[in-house]
Amino acid sequence: MLRWIRQQLGFDPPHQSETRTVYVENRFPQHGHYIPQRFADNRIISSKYTVWNFVPKNLFEQFRRIANFYFLIIFLVQLMIDTPTSPVTSGLPLFFVITVTAIKQGYEDWLRHKADNEVNGAPVFVVRSGSLVQTRSKNIRVGDIVRVAKDETFPADLVLLSSDRADGTCHVTTASLDGETNLKTHYSVAETSVCQSVSQMEALQAVVECQQPEADLYRFVGRMTVTQHGEEIVRPLGPENLLLRGARLKNTKEIYGVAVYTGMESKMALNYKCKSQKRSAVEKSMNTFLIIYLGILLFEAVLSTILKYAWQAEEKWDEPFYNQKTEQERNSSPILKFISDFLAFLVLYNFIIPISLYVTVEMQKFLGSFFIGWDLDLYHEESDQKAQVNTSDLNEELGQVEYVFTDKTGTLTENEMQFRECSINGTKYREVNGKLVPEGMTDDSPDGSTPHLIGEELLFLKAVSLCHTVQISYDQPDCLVGGGDPFSHANGFSSNHMEYYASSPDEKALVEAAKRIGVAFTCSSGDTMEIKTFGKSEKYKLLHVLEFDADRRRMSVILQTPSGGKVLFTKGAESAILPFTTSGEIEKTRLHVDEFALKGLRTLVVACRHFSPEEYIDVDRRLNAARTALQQREERLQEAFSYIERDLQLLGATGVEDKLQDKVQETIEALRLAGIKVWVLTGDKHETAVSVSLSCGHFHRTMNILELLQQRSDNECAEQLRRLARRIKEDHVIQHGLVVDGASLSLALREHEKLFMEVCKNCSAVLCCRMAPLQKAKVVRLLKTSPEKPITLAIGDGANDVSMIQEAHVGIGIMGKEGRQAVRNSDYAIARFKFLAKLLLVHGHFYYIRIATLVQYFFYKNVCFITPQFLYQFFCLFSQQTLYDSVYLTLYNICFTSLPILVYSLFEQLVHPHILQNKPGLYRDISKNSMLSFRTFLYWTLLGFCHAFVFFFGSYILMGEDTTLMGNGQILRANRQLMFGNWTFGTLVFTVMVITVTLKLALETQFWTWMNHFVTWGSIAFYFIFSLFYGGIIWPFLHTQDMYFVFVQLLSSGSAWFAIIIIVITCLFPDVVKKVFYRHLQPTSTQKSQSLSAPQAQTLSCVESLCCYQHGQSGCSRLAHFLEQMTGQCKASANNCHASSRSNRSWSDTENFYSNDRSILTLSPIEATHC
Repeated sequence: MLRWIRQQLGFDPPHQSETRTVYVENRFPQHGHYIPQRFADNRIISSKYTVWNFVPKNLFEQFRRIANFYFLIIFLVQLMIDTPTSPVTSGLPLFFVITVTAIKQGYEDWLRHKADNEVNGAPVFVVRSGSLVQTRSKNIRVGDIVRVAKDETFPADLVLLSSDRADGTCHVTTASLDGETNLKTHYSVAETSVCQSVSQMEALQAVVECQQPEADLYRFVGRMTVTQHGEEIVRPLGPENLLLRGARLKNTKEIYGVAVYTGMESKMALNYKCKSQKRSAVEKSMNTFLIIYLGILLFEAVLSTILKYAWQAEEKWDEPFYNQKTEQERNSSPILKFISDFLAFLVLYNFIIPISLYVTVEMQKFLGSFFIGWDLDLYHEESDQKAQVNTSDLNEELGQVEYVFTDKTGTLTENEMQFRECSINGTKYREVNGKLVPEGMTDDSPDGSTPHLIGEELLFLKAVSLCHTVQISYDQPDCLVGGGDPFSHANGFSSNHMEYYASSPDEKALVEAAKRIGVAFTCSSGDTMEIKTFGKSEKYKLLHVLEFDADRRRMSVILQTPSGGKVLFTKGAESAILPFTTSGEIEKTRLHVDEFALKGLRTLVVACRHFSPEEYIDVDRRLNAARTALQQREERLQEAFSYIERDLQLLGATGVEDKLQDKVQETIEALRLAGIKVWVLTGDKHETAVSVSLSCGHFHRTMNILELLQQRSDNECAEQLRRLARRIKEDHVIQHGLVVDGASLSLALREHEKLFMEVCKNCSAVLCCRMAPLQKAKVVRLLKTSPEKPITLAIGDGANDVSMIQEAHVGIGIMGKEGRQAVRNSDYAIARFKFLAKLLLVHGHFYYIRIATLVQYFFYKNVCFITPQFLYQFFCLFSQQTLYDSVYLTLYNICFTSLPILVYSLFEQLVHPHILQNKPGLYRDISKNSMLSFRTFLYWTLLGFCHAFVFFFGSYILMGEDTTLMGNGQILRANRQLMFGNWTFGTLVFTVMVITVTLKLALETQFWTWMNHFVTWGSIAFYFIFSLFYGGIIWPFLHTQDMYFVFVQLLSSGSAWFAIIIIVITCLFPDVVKKVFYRHLQPTSTQKSQSLSAPQAQTLSCVESLCCYQHGQSGCSRLAHFLEQMTGQCKASANNCHASSRSNRSWSDTENFYSNDRSILTLSPIEATHC
């Protein structure tokens, strides 16, 4: 226990050395004083709290919030000194807020605990004491031999020892880790691959030495020492030998592996990212407003304290006959008395700070986030994926985006590759009906005839068929066993019995194309690769694979040909291959590559090198030496790869097309009309990227394209940037586009950030090509931290987009073919790029106006609440007498005024969703945090003060004139009926205030549902019913009965009812006049669009438009289904939705609208159903 505590505190880390030694099946050395290394257990912990630390840890986190801490201080002050209000008035709302937040966070953590327990309690089989034992996943220790069966996930990071295959290989899919859905082949060392039973495993004597745990999924350096017949055999271990926790075993019956990294030290756990807390612009504004209101509070408290002492300067007010001071009060320190009075006033006015604002905002964000997942327009039917919200804290930020940074491949495109063209030995070819046809020729050979391919063409196709990491999945268990030839087509091939799986869609497209043309990759078994060239089988021995990496941008294989020769095939980007070629049609191929890129095709260059026996011996020695090195293995491998991949013979190049996703062009155009600038950040070469940008509408044909490419020095880069800046000023072109590559970007960001930013901001579209993942993040950070502080959004689908997604204010993951890593690290996830338009233009718009009004309204109603209390002090000699009863003080924010604003913030729609999509320009109206500007904040604050003055002085004037003050503090009318006193006056002010602030919100509401009606009128009714009940009974547990029968007496007076009506109308009538005046004389574009929504309000019945398809199909989401059933609004026919679709065509030609209105974000038509 002591050691565990020391580890948790960081004093006793579990491993100090750079490497770890793992004894297979924990057979530790028997000689000497061996001290075993300590390793983590196999439990996964994603939860934040435990039963023991939940209360202190959660309280600590909550009281780090300024408002919560402030109310805690006020509560403690009320406990310590004699204050005018009960500690309950501050303590109860604080307790409510803390409790609600704790329940929410506790529930979320309970779900994490539940998921952890499910994972940690999963049954696994381990080899112990010579037998196979079933245990729980959490009980696996480092060194245990684990058996995993087909389609099971690996419970820890295992080094593969053996499989049911003779060659000791297995296939896995790592979709849950990096999102790649292809099958990857993993290998065991030859000495352990023969151990395929428990008894053989028991006899195995082996030691694994490897690096300490690190997060990189693709890096593993180690070696295994196997003892056989007293001799130690050392074998290198790399990523191909390591089976990662979370990956799944495929196409293999079972494997045995030794656990090397367990629990929170596994690579999957180390990749759990504690994402940095992103804060929205609204939250920052909220904190600023809180500080301003804190200043108002302090000012009121100081002013009241000073005026109290100024008033008490006269002796008759300092110590009146009815309130004599005690001896202790006369002798107390004036400074302590001043501080005590100041704190008392602070407590009296503290409700001007709205503590319940935080909990209401949290509830609004949490509940509101469900609408995104429920939106049928964001549901992708083909993949059965709906939009996903990973964090609800940034909902309103979707309405403030100014820059969108998007990846290209898989985000704008489908990431589905189709082979289109190739260049072989300087001649361009295209595929026609499964045959290679040179450019300018047509396919006129009869069907079924074998095409004639010359030597260069055949070698090129063989290179394409052999230089890859593609795996084959068979319907039959083994391609090498059995008599039937599965390939029985005219060319000798059929795809009925096999399917290709590849880590790269490019590789899969190329291998499939070669197969269609006649050179088919048919089998990979151990170190044997088999191809069939027009039906003739050829077997190659795979000697080495030089894996692809981002620095080299190429991959290679070294093979032994059927004739016994050694050959290297390599493929990669043209910049990574052409500089190392010494023969072949280099210049022609370079031109063809550029032509392919201009057509928007993804290009790869293919080359080869033939080794002499002496050269191969040298190559083999260098590779083995580098791969068995424990220190600096990667650097030594890079040196070996560079030595091998040179003096290449150029064979040709390929052009593969990646189709654009549906509605990409319309979506980018909609974003541009909304005032959002789109930047495309991609790793493709600039010709390909420019071509795709033009085809997707990112660049227009009329746009002036500026280039910052291939800059080699700081001075050259600076000069080019100055030229571009001058050109932008001199050219009278409306729009400019900028193309910049990764190398030039590095130079520009190094010393010329301001100049670069000046050029970028004057361009309506920017394209960055040849970008590394970290460069993407740097560009986003550069925009984020610029003086204007624009709100940025990053969207991507691959692991290489994660850094960009995490850096941006809002990160969106695409549920694409490159896996789930981007989705897991994003704030929101959608299935297609086209859904981005509705997410921003509709949901972003709604979330922003809702929460902006919520924040302003909260401050307004609290100013209305506490200002009469401040004014009352002028009439009670600053005696700190409270105007309201303590129960009213406590329940004002919790019960009487809380629900209307919560419902408003969930359902409000200023404009109909269809119009927001069709007129993207409306998005500009809410940009730059316009609804939470200082001017708007000042308006709501001054309105609160004005209404508070009307409440107080209206009640005073209307009810205080014809009364006579009695000695007991109550007021006696002429007819001797007790009517008016201190509590009656306060209750009248409070009643007027509750009605006014509720009706003020009703005036702000544009979209009325039955819920709005229920909570608006229900809140007022609840106040009256509660007050009658509270004042109509003598409550034995209350130490005073100040409110007994007060409310009944108040409502029994006709003049009180008259006063309530007059004061409410006086407050709200100017608001109504202002709204009418501005709407008719100076309407905003949003207000103009609201007139278009009016006809739709009658025809569209589905709540929140969540159950109405764009083309008029009717259907309801879960929430809408429930609400419509409650009200009986939703019709069985789709006519309502059709009518709404027709009505939003009614604007004039002069208005700016989005012409492709229903082409974005639509589902394919489905049969209309009953809600």
